[in-house]
Amino acid sequence: MRVFRSLTLLLVLIAPAAFADGMYQVELILFRQHGEPAATNQAAPEDWAAGAQTLGADNQTSTGLDALVSKLEASDGYQVLLHRAWQQSLSATPSKVAISSGQPQFGHFPIEGTVSLGLARFTDIDANFWVNQLDEHGVLVTSERMRQATRVRNGELTYMDNGSLAMLIKVSPLQAPR
Repeated sequence: MRVFRSLTLLLVLIAPAAFADGMYQVELILFRQHGEPAATNQAAPEDWAAGAQTLGADNQTSTGLDALVSKLEASDGYQVLLHRAWQQSLSATPSKVAISSGQPQFGHFPIEGTVSLGLARFTDIDANFWVNQLDEHGVLVTSERMRQATRVRNGELTYMDNGSLAMLIKVSPLQAPR
């Protein structure tokens, strides 16, 4: 009887994590909303990507929200700053990916940030981005920060607002649930 209880407890602890693990397609659009004041004027830290896996060219995939990006770019009210798609293995333990755009100068990119994703019944998203202004010598002058955390359903396009900066993100399983 004792073995049965131990086995049951072990299955209860392992089953949710095993059920949630899998490969996911993540697509992210970071954009500026014109006319909104900057939410923060805080310099990006030197260790902005600490503990994050770098999103390399081998992880990136083709984007699927191109029509939406075209609509945003055609509008006078928005400026698309970053559009990336990638595949990532997700589990109950959150994993963090570092994303950047532009040429690095003294450890900073014009656009840099991290997205932490954890999976249980829903997907937990923690996005932390900086839009940096660098001077002619490549020195960081000022940064605009977007920090949002939310819990979403898989496969749904989610809007995250932070004043002048906003994000659309979609996290979808690559294979249908069993």
